[in-house]
Amino acid sequence: MIYKQITDKILNGKKQLALLIDPDKTGLDEVKKLTELVNLTPPDFILVGGSLISQNTDEIIKTLKNSVNIPVLLFPGSSFQVSSHADGILFLSLLSGRNPEFLISHHVSAAPLIKSSGMEVISTGYLLIDGGKVSSVEYMSNTKPIPAGKTDLAAATAIAGEMMGMKMLYLEAGSGATNVVPESLIEKVKSQISVPLIVGGGLNSSDKIISACNAGADIIVVGNAFEKNPSLLKEFVEVVREF
Repeated sequence: MIYKQITDKILNGKKQLALLIDPDKTGLDEVKKLTELVNLTPPDFILVGGSLISQNTDEIIKTLKNSVNIPVLLFPGSSFQVSSHADGILFLSLLSGRNPEFLISHHVSAAPLIKSSGMEVISTGYLLIDGGKVSSVEYMSNTKPIPAGKTDLAAATAIAGEMMGMKMLYLEAGSGATNVVPESLIEKVKSQISVPLIVGGGLNSSDKIISACNAGADIIVVGNAFEKNPSLLKEFVEVVREF
């Protein structure tokens, strides 16, 4: 099971790196080239998804599954991005917002397909943190992010998510964020939960990744940086493996 692999690594003190591929930004030809780099220096797993509705999700996942030997998980922005070809799905609930569409409605629409596919389901509480600009997630979900300075609010939301049965918590500053999730907020949330903590958004340098890991992130997600410079994959994988 993918979730067991994730938790086993955390129990052994290992940090993990996930590569996020957005089907609306990365075409099939680019994915094929990217798989060559992935096979040379593989991250722990690949996430596929984004804020917009993409028609390419199925084909991109099939291409990845035919080319790489690491788990490929859905990171869906809506029920329209669900693909039966993935190994699993982060079943996301946008806990930081108050829009029922992203708390339960999309989940109901997608549930029958997900169940029939047999893919592994990992319930994940998603917390959008203010990254210094309006993100695609904020705009598409019509919800406000948690202010970066409100560490207590972020921690309380994360605690509620774990109490509701979420298997992982995800702190997200948004794709291409001007500001990353602050170390103080990561530390506060990590100190209050016992499930794996994912951090993403604006992590486009080794120094930023190191800071997030030191603050308590168990899994680092990087996407926008790779879209601009795929060669960074090797550097980032090596940085995370040093922990």
